[in-house]
Amino acid sequence: MDYGFSGYYRQHPSIHPILDQILERWTGEPKKTVYLLINKYGLPNEASSRRIIWYNNGPWKRTIVHLDTVPHNTPTPHLDYLEQTIDYKVPVQFFDELAQFDGSLYPDRTAGEATAKCDQEAANFMALNLMNDIVTGKRTVENARRVAVEIEKAFRLKGQSSPYTTGFLFPKQSHTADPDVASF
Repeated sequence: MDYGFSGYYRQHPSIHPILDQILERWTGEPKKTVYLLINKYGLPNEASSRRIIWYNNGPWKRTIVHLDTVPHNTPTPHLDYLEQTIDYKVPVQFFDELAQFDGSLYPDRTAGEATAKCDQEAANFMALNLMNDIVTGKRTVENARRVAVEIEKAFRLKGQSSPYTTGFLFPKQSHTADPDVASF
């Protein structure tokens, strides 16, 4: 449900009362990330007790912050809760390779989307950029995993960004949906 957060935010610099009520029950990194994203992209389009959603925010088709987290150890232990989606036509023959590369990377053939889920937007940029490298033949899965470790170490331990963590290194795609072929 859209509570009209975006229009309200332009008129009032404080957070919307309904969103405040929802976030009262949130804790930790997901709550902190919601506020970071509000500062960057404005108020969300949808909010419920378990997730906050933006549509067409910056380079993203959709951004969802989940209250529930999922432990993920690659390339270093963290919690996945920030899901970000783009239009991207992933060729079917790469689905297995992408699953080997990163279990928190989700291609959706029918919708024509690719989603990365991590704890930081920079990591989602990196996962999707490396996905593109795999799909276009620039990197193998093994090489992409090694590069991901190098980039994450520099980012998380030294605060060093990389072109892989600051935006997309490939052109935006459109008309990526694949409804498949009807059989009857």
